[in-house]
Amino acid sequence: MVLVEGRHFSWREGMTVADLLREVGDPYPYAVVRIHDRVVSRPDFENVTVPRGSEVYLIPLIAGG
Repeated sequence: MVLVEGRHFSWREGMTVADLLREVGDPYPYAVVRIHDRVVSRPDFENVTVPRGSEVYLIPLIAGG
């Protein structure tokens, strides 16, 4: 299992951040994802794997002026 923003999702060997986001089904364009204390930026979503039992936080892109 993986905990994403307080919700449980299935985990599988080799699951990447991109795979997890597809599983979550949230179309929001997140800028970064925090896995425990590690921050993963969008360009690395396809390459970084999510360890079993991870606690994941989705951090949205924020713009302002």
